Amino acid sequence: MSSFKAYGKVDESDQVMFEVQRRSRKRITIISLSTIVLVGIVFAAVFGTLAHNNARNNDNNDNNDQSLSSSVKAICDVTLYKDSCERSLSPLVHLGQQLRPEELFKLSIQVALTAASSGVEYFSEHGAFDEMNLNLDNRTKEALVNCKNLLELAVDHLNSSLVYGGKSSLLDVLEDLETWLSASGTYQQTCMDGLEEAEEALKSSITTNLKDSTELTSNSLAIITWLNKAATSVNFRRRLLSFSNKDQQPNWLHSKGRKLLQTDNDLKKKADIVVARDGTGKYRTISAALKNVPDKSDKRTVIYVKKGTYYENVRVEKTKWNVMIIGDGMNVTTVSANFNFVDGTPTFSSATFAVFGKNFIARDIGFKNTAGPEKHQAVALMTSADQAVFYKCSIDAYQDSLYVHSNRQFYRECNIYGTVDFIFGNSATVLQNCNILPKQPMQGQQNTITAQGKTDPNMNTGLSIQNCNVLPFGNLSSVKTYLGRPWKNYSTTVFMQSNFGSFISPNGWLPWVGDSAPDTIFYAEFQNVGAGASTKDRVKWKGLKNITSKQAKKFTVKSFLNGDKWIPASGATFKSSLSEEEESYEEEVVVRGNRQDNHDYRVKEDISFYKTMGVQEFQDWKIDVDRFFDVIVIPENKQVKMVAIRLNSTIVVWWDKLVVQR
Repeated sequence: MSSFKAYGKVDESDQVMFEVQRRSRKRITIISLSTIVLVGIVFAAVFGTLAHNNARNNDNNDNNDQSLSSSVKAICDVTLYKDSCERSLSPLVHLGQQLRPEELFKLSIQVALTAASSGVEYFSEHGAFDEMNLNLDNRTKEALVNCKNLLELAVDHLNSSLVYGGKSSLLDVLEDLETWLSASGTYQQTCMDGLEEAEEALKSSITTNLKDSTELTSNSLAIITWLNKAATSVNFRRRLLSFSNKDQQPNWLHSKGRKLLQTDNDLKKKADIVVARDGTGKYRTISAALKNVPDKSDKRTVIYVKKGTYYENVRVEKTKWNVMIIGDGMNVTTVSANFNFVDGTPTFSSATFAVFGKNFIARDIGFKNTAGPEKHQAVALMTSADQAVFYKCSIDAYQDSLYVHSNRQFYRECNIYGTVDFIFGNSATVLQNCNILPKQPMQGQQNTITAQGKTDPNMNTGLSIQNCNVLPFGNLSSVKTYLGRPWKNYSTTVFMQSNFGSFISPNGWLPWVGDSAPDTIFYAEFQNVGAGASTKDRVKWKGLKNITSKQAKKFTVKSFLNGDKWIPASGATFKSSLSEEEESYEEEVVVRGNRQDNHDYRVKEDISFYKTMGVQEFQDWKIDVDRFFDVIVIPENKQVKMVAIRLNSTIVVWWDKLVVQR
């Protein structure tokens, strides 16, 4: 374990400080050794039990079954598609060879990657699908182009899972791996969703071709989910956080990202690119500006879009990382277009503004699709980017306004308007302090706010709507409005601590088809207020839960998104739990980190710069030192998001993970 390196004046004669340093080293060493032993014990115990039970239950199997490695049998027992799991892994593992779960996980990714790559080839210009010479309408043709692009995204996420799983301790990236594998499965499902109205022969052909890819991706997800649960069951994962590979630290840790935490005016003045319709910027369109953003850059690129309405369909491509777009206000700077389903555009392609590049931030800007309710699906904003933040934005359309497609997303203080299923998708998303504003639909239509699309029980996806206002935009007294309907079998949506207007239907929720919902959904309402918040007459579905505070916490920014690690870089205000008072560690914590030369800041007139990061003031635990130690012990029950130490005229800032010490 690395230690703080000395910085500033070091007083070698300070024997007291030396003793603190020595004791701290000893304490951390004990923690480290104990943790390593614990990892081995957990995986040996849990995995060994699985293997033993599997062997015992299969004593009378035929020779084919006996040719399987017991480790393959054990790991495949946790998957949804056991046959495809065993069939794909058994050729890669010799009889009698016992592999660790993490090794089998990596093999499962490899076979899923091979299958997904075959899917990309199938949809390519000269692939097997192209040779079928089908007579297709334009919408179906575009849906098939989307399938190729979606399969490429699935391959990208499988590659990321394989690379990160190899570079880091698997335990350091469990949540990331669950997210990327969930997204990979979502991409493949979206391909099929886009072909719902295609001919049965076409759908059957594609379903058959994608069968291996979807099943093997699901298997990898099941394995990593099981590993995560095994780790959580003995509560040691937080202890291991200090062993992460520095190269794998989230982008928000980088000093370049921290420099973004400035006022809106500062961001606009120092923007890398300025867009203005009147010609006073470098570009007149956002799309032109994005073409000049470097690919796969670890440096944040800030694009300031001046006031006005920009009539364009914008795509932040998957290679455009760390882009921030800031406008002059959600109702002042607007991006507007009108692609829609009725006129021949698949839902996935209809977005006015679509984001694929990771670590995207949007502030003070609006997104509109003006197609109108009669055009059915017409998306204003679609996001497939991981760790995306939207702060003080407006999303305005009718059906399918906000497509929270995949990965991890956070929305704060946004206005979201729509009619049918107007917040939908299969990401892990938290909407916080937003105004959700159903408006007048077509005659005869009902409003449904959400349609969450979870298709696999192991996906870490869902919609969490916290501390929002759900109010009518206009007079909706004659329109039935529901909190949502279950788009897929494992649809997961939680409304909590929000204010419901009286226009919400007493039933609360609407079936997708028929008069009920799958038992496998997870819907919940927790601590909501307002005239429409009573649950007395809600639908009596098995999947509509009464949840406790402990269960509700699982859908907060901190637990659901791991958001306290990456949202601060956006400058967005956020609440990481149910209440700020509940945010504290039960154990004493030891914070450690490595200083790097570009990681310090001059003292400012006030501490507002640091407050924007959600940092508590020093108060009674302010630390005054003239040298650095290997560790700094923070008093019990203090939430630590940053360590800032004042040395004469300099504040040196570390961002690092916490070693939890019991």
